Amino acid sequence: MKAIAYRQPGPLDAPDSLLDIELPRPQATGRDLLVEVQAISVNPVDTKVRRSAAPAAGEYKVLGWDAVGIVREVGPEVSLFKAGDAVWYAGAIDRAGSNSEFHLVDERLVGHAPQGIAPAEAAALPLTGITAWELLFDRLQVPLAGAGQPASLLIVGAAGGVGSVLIQLARQLTDLTVIATASRPETRAWVSELGAHQVIDHSQPMLPQVAALKLPPVGYVISLTQTDRHFPELVEILAPQGKLALIDDPEPIDVRLLKRKSLSLHWELMFTRSLFQTADMVAQHRLLDELARLVEQGVIRSTAQQHLGRINAANLRQAHRILESGRSIGKIVLEGF
Repeated sequence: MKAIAYRQPGPLDAPDSLLDIELPRPQATGRDLLVEVQAISVNPVDTKVRRSAAPAAGEYKVLGWDAVGIVREVGPEVSLFKAGDAVWYAGAIDRAGSNSEFHLVDERLVGHAPQGIAPAEAAALPLTGITAWELLFDRLQVPLAGAGQPASLLIVGAAGGVGSVLIQLARQLTDLTVIATASRPETRAWVSELGAHQVIDHSQPMLPQVAALKLPPVGYVISLTQTDRHFPELVEILAPQGKLALIDDPEPIDVRLLKRKSLSLHWELMFTRSLFQTADMVAQHRLLDELARLVEQGVIRSTAQQHLGRINAANLRQAHRILESGRSIGKIVLEGF
């Protein structure tokens, strides 16, 4: 089968950073599905792993943690899917990724793909959808609409993949007032289009901007980028007993600043359930099925913004280049081999 991989981690401009290769087609065992990959999207985690993670000696490392495809084989312990099912998922970071024609994935991490939407459009959503859902409802435990008190949610760096889903979930499924941050005209327009109630500029002091809006207290902050830079100000913005969640890898932050307001800190990594084979690992299957239903109903839209063509090394290098520029909006997708 065709695949895109590397043998040595390093910078994108290295001649062997991403290569078109041939690998043996795997076989499904246990609770695994063998999926024929139709479309993928590319995430910042792909670039981080490519720069730092080496495969075992003499082997290739295949990236990719978003896929839409068709189940071609099922392992003997599979109960949730059958051959021929259309599926979507983000998979597990400690296994080979989805940048290959065929891919093995545990059924507990897989949902039925939404109908009525093209595979490339759907491929934009699994990893960011899981991350956004877990941030809101697992980590921060935000009440669903009609069940909570008036409060505001501040999303820092809201125009990227996770922020683009967060805005929609918070706007559509909760009573929160959504404040998104964006620093360029095109990103401000994007987050407004997705449903943010208000938009502020994170390149300028945020506290006076939030205060001027005269909105319900900021009970929740989700920081998606540069948390170390913004941390002291986010503590000031948060209401007493508020909650701060993050997904990035900041330089050290002084958590003692949280004490005076009794603020809580929450970290989200969507690969935790698969890495530790948690008892509730199947929650990601249920989550993706529910997200598919919301997409089919038009409640949540795809966040795909750039379609770079076929799944090959040259196009994946271009996707990595765009992500490493720090100026991407929404998601980058590729389709077909």
